[in-house]
Amino acid sequence: MAITIKDIQLTTIRRSLKSPFKSVLQQVNEREVIIVTVTGDSGIYGYGECVAFETPWYTEETISSCYFVIKTVLVPLLTKKIIQRPEEVWELFQVVKGNRMAKAAVEMAVWDLFAKQQQQPLWKFVGGTSQPVPAGIVIAADHSHIKELVAQASKVGYQRIKIKIHPNIDLSMLKSIIRDYPRIQFFADANGSFHAGNFNRLKDFDDVGFTLIEQPFGEKEWILHAQAKSELTTKICLDESISSLEDAQQMIDRKAGDIVVLKISRLGGWTETLKVVELCHNHSIGMWVGGMIEFGVSKAHNLALASLPDIHYTGDFSASTHFWKKDIIEPEIIVEYGKVRLSTQIGIGYAVSLNE
Repeated sequence: MAITIKDIQLTTIRRSLKSPFKSVLQQVNEREVIIVTVTGDSGIYGYGECVAFETPWYTEETISSCYFVIKTVLVPLLTKKIIQRPEEVWELFQVVKGNRMAKAAVEMAVWDLFAKQQQQPLWKFVGGTSQPVPAGIVIAADHSHIKELVAQASKVGYQRIKIKIHPNIDLSMLKSIIRDYPRIQFFADANGSFHAGNFNRLKDFDDVGFTLIEQPFGEKEWILHAQAKSELTTKICLDESISSLEDAQQMIDRKAGDIVVLKISRLGGWTETLKVVELCHNHSIGMWVGGMIEFGVSKAHNLALASLPDIHYTGDFSASTHFWKKDIIEPEIIVEYGKVRLSTQIGIGYAVSLNE
């Protein structure tokens, strides 16, 4: 059944994190996002979340540039349009170059809208299963506190912990942590902090015990990533390198990685993300869902993505209270026995509160 897009509203949310999130790229103390609310002709609301950062340290987009593009370019393109299926939004937005995070925020809201119109949870609408989603967190703080943070995460029951690494981190400390928690799966995220000159240092991480090393080199360093894949036994996972279906195909063709981090926002929305999932499935490429220090709207979309049967690695799924004193969704997301239960309510499955 077609939906006429009657109205699109943008709401800026800005809140402090409970504790700073630090990586080799930047330290985040507070987070600003844009919540996109799309209203259909039946009066139903769909929600999306723009998770670009304030500065272009992760992608070239910023929250300010996204607001401008959504308001002045994307909203006029979509308002009053009759949409037969949510994929049409991706097709409609192809006249706009780049700006994937801006596009994703609007497209996500339309997918939520269609799921609600069909009276289905979003996870079911996209072909997922109802099994609880395994929960994992990211440790990105002063490395002197890693042991303490891992101990806290273990008590909560998180099944996977991703540690931000860099070439100068203490490997003996990492080995001891992984040895002390054999029931927890550990990922390493380098955020592109290695290069050709210290390639041999990366090889030192091969016997630390990590399940995978995420993004050791820069976004387009296909040759170095292929070399790492061939010389290390630890699986190589690409994050920032994968911004489109073409990037995923490039990784496969160049044998530059074993695993892909799926981020709906970085891929430009659900339509492109589902294409990447199909491609990776066809080529036996592992997948997991990455987080962006987001609020509950984005996390609800991510949970639906993680419910797909082809997603086997544990993603970035923490409780709402991990980053925030209070999330913008109700009920808040909680972690029980190391997993997050999927909502049985229609659409993203949560009520959204845009007031402080």
